[in-house]
Amino acid sequence: MSTRFGAKRRSALGVTVTALVAIVAASAVPGAASAVPDGGHGRSDHWGVITRNTIGSPVAALRDGPFGSFGVPPDMAHPPYGHGSLGIEVADHSTSLTPPSEAVHFGNEVDFYGDPVLQLRQIGFHVFQTGENVGYGGASVNMPNIKFEINPNLGSSPATYSSMVWNPPASPVTNRWSGYLDATTTGTWWLTGNAGPAIHCALADNCDFQTLMSRLDDGGPEPVIYTAGVSKGRDFMWIGAVDGLRINRTVYDFEANGVRAHRVR
Repeated sequence: MSTRFGAKRRSALGVTVTALVAIVAASAVPGAASAVPDGGHGRSDHWGVITRNTIGSPVAALRDGPFGSFGVPPDMAHPPYGHGSLGIEVADHSTSLTPPSEAVHFGNEVDFYGDPVLQLRQIGFHVFQTGENVGYGGASVNMPNIKFEINPNLGSSPATYSSMVWNPPASPVTNRWSGYLDATTTGTWWLTGNAGPAIHCALADNCDFQTLMSRLDDGGPEPVIYTAGVSKGRDFMWIGAVDGLRINRTVYDFEANGVRAHRVR
């Protein structure tokens, strides 16, 4: 997957007009970010399916749209950024494993490596949820996740690896794009492996974002990020899309031809 833009030489006037059009287009979308790239994350070929965390044959593909469903007002039917999104499809009973469901993880294994977990301030995304997905697994359960693979660096646990996972609340709308779902104020967080039980933020004992951050800040070495991305599974069948992944002051706009990074105003 290529995320390199502007490979062809253009005149100065062409560049100026293109930049102006991009800024106007971004400003026209409610809550849009600036069209000025944020200088690093997302401006490379480092976004894609994280294969070691993917099970079965699910889909996590950059695509145009979705522009629906039918009869939905245009401002809620159009992806929140640009024209595209990250389309996700996972099945529930499709493998010979236990459980038999699929899992997919689309993320960046390079650009966030070594970043401090405790410096995370803003996290969230927009989702295209369908009524069918709600029927498959429930409104507040069957949603995609945001996942950071981290070194928790806990004094109470020797674990050097854990996944820090956000379970979103139910989308407020179906069959159309949601507004921004804020992972720092809604939903729940948990850590996989031994780290979760050590600070009482496991799947069965999850916590909110502020509690998780305070418990990771135990006075020892700071926890650090390995990877960042969006995931789904292993649980229920889900077919939908995600766009506008925000991590601090950067919004990652998923487009059919790559991932674009925008600085939040």
